Amino acid sequence: MAIIILTKEDVFETWMIFPLTIIPAGGAFGGLFFYLMGFQWFPEGNRKLIAVIFSTLFYFVILWISSVLAFSITGHWD
Repeated sequence: MAIIILTKEDVFETWMIFPLTIIPAGGAFGGLFFYLMGFQWFPEGNRKLIAVIFSTLFYFVILWISSVLAFSITGHWD
């Protein structure tokens, strides 16, 4: 996402700060949730498999929502 934003024709603008901070924060939150679900709360067995599948889906949903939020704040989500 940073490559797409930073390789645009115009120079770095202040609106780019929001996507470059909100999207990685969403990814960090999703990664923390994945780690806690898969390795701390359900460390073994079939419950771990279900937790890993669920937290993988949750990670991508959080990443999508954070990118929609970031670009919606800046007015670039059309």
